[in-house]
Amino acid sequence: MDILSLPIEIEDSKIDSRFRLVIITSQRAKTLSEGAKALITTKYKKNTTIALEESILDKLDYLTGEEAVKAKEIAKKLEFKKKVTSMTKKEGKEEELSELEKDLKVYLLEKAETEKRKEDIFGERGE
Repeated sequence: MDILSLPIEIEDSKIDSRFRLVIITSQRAKTLSEGAKALITTKYKKNTTIALEESILDKLDYLTGEEAVKAKEIAKKLEFKKKVTSMTKKEGKEEELSELEKDLKVYLLEKAETEKRKEDIFGERGE
């Protein structure tokens, strides 16, 4: 089967329209470009072509109608939770950094005081 020789003939029982084929293929190509592994072994190298071949061979599961709407809502909630947890982790790192900065300031102040005492005892630095 040569994918690149179009038009692509698809069974109506698998994918109901070419538009759905394009949507499924583009979403799969995106996941492949994000690092997902191909579900089939193929001679092609481009993610879009691999995704198209997977779609035609009915290797991908997809949702339509109400199921798709519910899944999309759940995905949005999960993305929001991810963002919130990543933000709290970043805030924790900032607090750690501020503690480090505080310690550094204390050290620098102590060092300045020590040098000032040396200047008082031994005179000016230039001498």
